[in-house]
Amino acid sequence: MVDDIEFRTDAGGWRTRWSRANAAAAARENLWPDKTVADLAFERVRNDPDRILVIDGSHSLSAGQLLETAHRLASRLNAAGLKAGDVISFQLPNWWEASVINLAASIAGLVVNPIVPINRDGELVHMLGAARSRFVFVPAVFRGYDYAAMMQRVCAVLPDPPIVVVVRGEPGGFVGFDELVADGPLIKPRAIDPNAVKLLMYTSGTTGMPKAVLHSHNSIHADGVKMYRAMALDDGSVSFCGSPLTHVSGYLWILNMPWLRGVPAVSLEQWQIAAAFDLLKRHECSVMIGATPFLQDLVDHVEQTGETLPRLGQYICGGAAVPPTLIYRAIQALPNCIAWRTFGATETTTLTRGPESRTDARLGAETDGKLCGVEAKVVDIATGLPVPAGAEGELCVRGPGMMLGYADVQDNDSAFDADGFFRMGDLVRLVEGDHIVCTGRTKDLIIRAGENISAKEIEDVLTASDLVAEAAVVAMPSNRTGEAICAFIIPRAGCSVSFGTVTALFVEAGLARQKTPEHVEVVTELPKTPAGKVRKDELRRIAARLGPVVS
Repeated sequence: MVDDIEFRTDAGGWRTRWSRANAAAAARENLWPDKTVADLAFERVRNDPDRILVIDGSHSLSAGQLLETAHRLASRLNAAGLKAGDVISFQLPNWWEASVINLAASIAGLVVNPIVPINRDGELVHMLGAARSRFVFVPAVFRGYDYAAMMQRVCAVLPDPPIVVVVRGEPGGFVGFDELVADGPLIKPRAIDPNAVKLLMYTSGTTGMPKAVLHSHNSIHADGVKMYRAMALDDGSVSFCGSPLTHVSGYLWILNMPWLRGVPAVSLEQWQIAAAFDLLKRHECSVMIGATPFLQDLVDHVEQTGETLPRLGQYICGGAAVPPTLIYRAIQALPNCIAWRTFGATETTTLTRGPESRTDARLGAETDGKLCGVEAKVVDIATGLPVPAGAEGELCVRGPGMMLGYADVQDNDSAFDADGFFRMGDLVRLVEGDHIVCTGRTKDLIIRAGENISAKEIEDVLTASDLVAEAAVVAMPSNRTGEAICAFIIPRAGCSVSFGTVTALFVEAGLARQKTPEHVEVVTELPKTPAGKVRKDELRRIAARLGPVVS
């Protein structure tokens, strides 16, 4: 269906893929509100300004407070010369200020670029440079790490560095957040096309550095609309999101759903089960979203203390391998909760929903959910042709929640098939008619505690060392994070490589600590195909025998 796709350039100069099939599906299912986040916010504040929408630990902010602060910030960004389509980045934990920044961007017609807090100098130089970011918002210090000092180093490297804004702390030589949201003249909100680029979010690429995914207001809203319908969310619903708001799931539930459906978002800056349980109980949260380790901690806490959460009706678990036994334990420990595995990606947003009843708990535990608001097909990896029902193949999808493509248009070439379906890179089987079970991956990624980590990026650091002749990186089982990073290394002649040596290489490279291999296996050769390609499937089997990593 070649005629399905046309390439457009929006007001900000972003070149995007426009799918007629996705637009038609959105109209058919009424999934695109055709409004920006700012449009929704002004409407909500007119109707219910005092409704609490964001709870960040001990901070609770109403719709009116968030909009007023965001409007002031938008006015200051406009005064700084930012135009529609310019990018502002933020590398913040789950703080209310991120909600203000996201809304301010919509008022001023800007594109937001959330960056996960674990990223360090190397990633920041790439991300801010590729996004052409004009402003970046960072903490002064978070979890003992000095972000302001990091930005001094990053800005010294970038040819056109952004203006740095420091949130919650002394700004030093940078701009303070409080200064930007002080009283001043307010701009009229810009009229923005809801199909223009709203979000630029990086996802781990299989060929090295992260790729920039582009979403519109409408594609982000499509996810929220289908999920609140599927989950029957109403005015009494309250969500708790353990995921970082710089991930797509956290962004959807913390920064978008409150304005789209009026569902208050409760979160913590740093996961800690006692504090999280207190918030869940105190705010009577009905929905929780989080990766496998969070559910594990929650179930352990309930089993150990005997306390429970009678108001918690659904737990959406994803981002890492979810053992069926954990879902069954959750259903047993939480008497009114439907716990279920979900499936999706930054490029596609959420693809599946869970069971409607606890009587269907098996589907929540033993499948990755029922396809929801998306057109899907399962194809043979070699031929691209559909496989028989129940057979394994690569999942390909398209729908109203799809991205507008990658910022680097060359990244789109191999990502879509001729009919505009996105190649997920995940091997699945379709069961029970419309439920999927993920059986593996074609993409060379490691999913560690919900973080997609590129094996190629890690291999590039290893092979750049004079100590390493060859290296191959695969996932190995982890009791805590689902998957851990296992590096197989052939040292150069006369050289010695140890776990400590490898750790030092990643510190020197300035990459996130979470990308450092947790197991190093020194070998004399790597299994290869006759064509010389490393047999990652064989290495994964070896790594599974070596694992699991305990912590």
